[in-house]
Amino acid sequence: MDDGNARGGSRICVIRQHYVPQDTRVLREVTALVRDGHEVDVICVRKPGEPRRERRGRLVIRRLAVPRGAGGGPGRYLAAYAWFFLRAAGLVTVLHARRRYQLVQVNTLPDVLVFAALLPRMSGARLLLDLHECMPEFFATKFRTSTRHPAVRVIAALEQASIRFADLVITPTVQLRTTFVDRGADPAKISVVMDGADEEVFHPIRPARRDPDRFTLISHGTIEERYGLDTAIGAVALLRTEIPELELKIYGDGTDRGRLRRLAASLGVADRVHFSDGFVPFDELVRAIATADVGLVAMKRDEFRDLTLASKIFDFIVMGVPAAVSRTRSVEETFGEDCFELFESDETADLACAIRRLYGDPGHRARLAARAVQVAEPYRWLHQRARYLAVVNRLLTTPRPPRRTRAWRSTTPTPDRGAAH
Repeated sequence: MDDGNARGGSRICVIRQHYVPQDTRVLREVTALVRDGHEVDVICVRKPGEPRRERRGRLVIRRLAVPRGAGGGPGRYLAAYAWFFLRAAGLVTVLHARRRYQLVQVNTLPDVLVFAALLPRMSGARLLLDLHECMPEFFATKFRTSTRHPAVRVIAALEQASIRFADLVITPTVQLRTTFVDRGADPAKISVVMDGADEEVFHPIRPARRDPDRFTLISHGTIEERYGLDTAIGAVALLRTEIPELELKIYGDGTDRGRLRRLAASLGVADRVHFSDGFVPFDELVRAIATADVGLVAMKRDEFRDLTLASKIFDFIVMGVPAAVSRTRSVEETFGEDCFELFESDETADLACAIRRLYGDPGHRARLAARAVQVAEPYRWLHQRARYLAVVNRLLTTPRPPRRTRAWRSTTPTPDRGAAH
């Protein structure tokens, strides 16, 4: 198959209702496209102080100011989604009229954002949908309702309509793919491209200069209630006398930051729990991870998190840092029992026991880190990037079938099993 350089490169637009480059999945994908010889426009959300338009060689980032939906009810989220949808749809249509995109890629959430590319698709652009998460389960767990709620059923129907509308779909876990197929999606359309860490950014630093007078836990990324950092702070409080050198470093930002600060103060561990000043540059984050003793992923288990994997898991693996990880279906099915120190989600005492085991046995920490590297070899971005570009090139080199020959469901599906296990 010809690569992007052989074709002279294609014009591609990527749409994502998030901040770029803080969204590491989009950053990895866009970097892969540019290096494959394509010209890429990104349409994303604009943070205060960021430029509306930024050029980086063949990459142009176009940012749209959107009212924030976080911290409110479903209505505020829907309003933010609708606002970005309308502005993104208008912008991609105008850009397509000028640049004639060969491919538009839409990264969720929300699933229906794929319809923002309606006019480019109608005029010949191929359409790739990156279903990074499952919106029915996300909505149900975010707003504490049942997956049988009428609103969640509507969201599930929109999810399937979005999959049908796209030419091809990628998703980051086998569990997500299985869920989409079980709800009616054509398995032949969906490939798994996992969230392996970008090893040009996250890589071991030798020698790692750890402070011998500290035993440091580290967590990074968005700070929200569902990520379980309250469990981590509670565990630090339980161990503050037993392990006096224990500390927790939290890098990132989000709506739960203030509550967590107050919790640390109320438990008497404000001096043991350190927050970065918001999101930090990647090089600073990498140095912090390299000097930590244990990475921490304390995700609260629910129907949504049973299907997804926190991308920070792969950052810890690539950097050779042992990790304490809460049990979810996706973690257990992907990595098994011997890659991380597993603990029960939302169980402060169980996390404290996990930290105690890691603290007391440096050899155990080293064995976990080494085993994780071994098991995660197929999931490295080196391999997943090739899978991603294969999907992109399949779209760019294969004409869309005539409408009369297409069916909603394939009668002879040929499932893509995703990454090897």
